[in-house]
Amino acid sequence: MPTPSDTKAAELIRRRDRVVCPGVGRLSDLTAASADGATLTDADGREYIDFAGGIGVMNIGHNDPAVVAAINDQASRLVHTGIHVATYEPYVALCERLVELLPHHEPGTSDSTKAMLVNTGAEAVENSIKIARQATGRAAVICFTGAFHGRTLLAATLTSKVGYKAGCGPFMPEVYRLPFPVVRRGQDEAPVVARELARLRAALKNTVAPRDLAAIIVEPVQGEGGFHVLPGAYAKGLRDICDEHGITLIFDEVQTGFGRTGKWGAFEHLGVRPDLSPWAKSMGGGLPISAVVGKASVMDRVTPGTLGGTYGGNPVACAAALATIGRMEELGLNAKATRDGRTIRARFESIANRVPAITDVRGLGAMLAIEFSVGGDPDRPDGPGVAAIIATCRDKGLLVIPAGVDSNAIRVLAPLVIDDATLARGLDILEAAILQHAAPKPAAPAPAHATQGA
Repeated sequence: MPTPSDTKAAELIRRRDRVVCPGVGRLSDLTAASADGATLTDADGREYIDFAGGIGVMNIGHNDPAVVAAINDQASRLVHTGIHVATYEPYVALCERLVELLPHHEPGTSDSTKAMLVNTGAEAVENSIKIARQATGRAAVICFTGAFHGRTLLAATLTSKVGYKAGCGPFMPEVYRLPFPVVRRGQDEAPVVARELARLRAALKNTVAPRDLAAIIVEPVQGEGGFHVLPGAYAKGLRDICDEHGITLIFDEVQTGFGRTGKWGAFEHLGVRPDLSPWAKSMGGGLPISAVVGKASVMDRVTPGTLGGTYGGNPVACAAALATIGRMEELGLNAKATRDGRTIRARFESIANRVPAITDVRGLGAMLAIEFSVGGDPDRPDGPGVAAIIATCRDKGLLVIPAGVDSNAIRVLAPLVIDDATLARGLDILEAAILQHAAPKPAAPAPAHATQGA
């Protein structure tokens, strides 16, 4: 057997280290040579069950045949022209599908929904803020602790975790951060919502005036922040406050969208329609494409030429997205995510009931995380413990990744096409790794007492 240093995977990592900027982070030494469905194969031919899904990109699964065929067909006809130069069918057709699936306007009103396309989640976030600023004539933005909105300068300003921002400042002005309304396992939601809405209303008096506030941006389920779910009552409170003061409400659906939570958008669970929302990740079936969807009454108030970019809404990526959405409908992936979510949550709750180090199980649909803390104290996050569990999973053929500001949660973003047997096998590996590293060790037997007089 070759030693680890002799493998093709190890050589690929060495090549990477020689030429790739270290600022492009690396969670592990895992490599990928090919993939299918919910399985990755590394450079040495070893297979892994994929619970990462390309960080939430592969809801449709790797190499879906219909998506690959759509890519090949479009590439044979038109690869690029630029939407600013010439209008092409895939761009318009995708926007038509998006406004159909994700209506932001209220039914029965004269308003409608519009969309625009770019390449990445961060670009979609930036364009959302640009639209909000133009529509309101204001500059300030409120965001939240634990948020992740991207790594470009404005998106990084909105992002909470300092590790993603180290040495990148100064950041954009007029951005204000409030605590995300975190509700933990077994906790009553109502007092948390009341406290945090009161904090927001106070901030509009002592931190930033509503007349200066263009937007409030929040994730319906935090991604990198650890899968904390926005309470529906808080979302409704945000909607009321935004309506009262003419503030644009933005829900960042980059990671939550396209079936991950059991619906096309997580906002559907909340019973609240945002004014704008950025989308990306699983929309393109693996190709880079993103969108901003919003009320026409907001979107139509921007100056022509201020949005988009050379590659935004590339024809091949649009074709992939259209095929991806079609396959998601055909396969019923929203319902599948709901079923998988029940399975994953039940397993996580079962493990949590046996492992005191697990301090939370949370998420929505098939977007679920399990959190670890030292001694079961939520104020002592156990990032190193999670790293050990993840390493053991990788050794056993399961790819999982961390989440949370302290990287002390394990998140599941498995492709929604995963079959029941593969999902169960992955959960078995994860459970065994958790029990190996985090379960309380059995007490050592008490020493036998010496016989008196011996």
